[in-house]
Amino acid sequence: MHFNCDVGESFGSWNMGNDAAVMPYIDMANIACGFHASDPVTMARTVALAVQHNVTIGAHPSYPDLQGFGRRDMQLSAEELTQGVLYQMGALQAICQAQGTRISYVKPHGALYNRKAVDHEVLDSVMRAVAAFDTNLPLMMIAGVRQQEAQQLADRHGIKLLFEAFSDRAYNDDGTLVPRTQPGAVHTSVERVIRQIREITLQQMVTTISGCQRSLTADSICLHGDNEQLLSSIKEIRRTLQM
Repeated sequence: MHFNCDVGESFGSWNMGNDAAVMPYIDMANIACGFHASDPVTMARTVALAVQHNVTIGAHPSYPDLQGFGRRDMQLSAEELTQGVLYQMGALQAICQAQGTRISYVKPHGALYNRKAVDHEVLDSVMRAVAAFDTNLPLMMIAGVRQQEAQQLADRHGIKLLFEAFSDRAYNDDGTLVPRTQPGAVHTSVERVIRQIREITLQQMVTTISGCQRSLTADSICLHGDNEQLLSSIKEIRRTLQM
């Protein structure tokens, strides 16, 4: 089970997360591409950290929403969405190429990530961007939500999918994530996160916010880079994945 984390989300003099402390303990780095966070210098420094620690690099594109950190839903045309995702992947790929590395997968961020899980047209637009850029790049999706439909659409576009689960987010009964605007949406307790990781990795299931148990099979587990309470315990959380 691979451990992925959202990183490179600082912007100018504004700092988000602690990428240098996190990078040694993750397998996959979802690097922001400038639309919800980051800037060219931040992107370059984050890529360098990933290279230093032999961490796989993924593009983390979003809606164009710096003020809202990409967590507000937006109504974009199919063309705007496809070209916007392409633009962001291209920016990160240029920085990667300059450092002798490359993008290895794509994981959309925030509202775009959640929307593509339930909106066929948005998912199609994102997949068009990935397929146009490089059909060898897997697109990361939330595990357990319309997986068969997503796989069928990916097959039509000729791309691969990676399915992920979340260690620090609460789940609804339908497998979607509880919106951050609701109480209890984000787990801040290390013990709660470790319990959820063990459920996912050992039992292939997750306990929802209502207490129900839902089947869940994933290729990777995410810990959010802006979850400050948990990043201080990253070593302990990482050990859980290795048990």
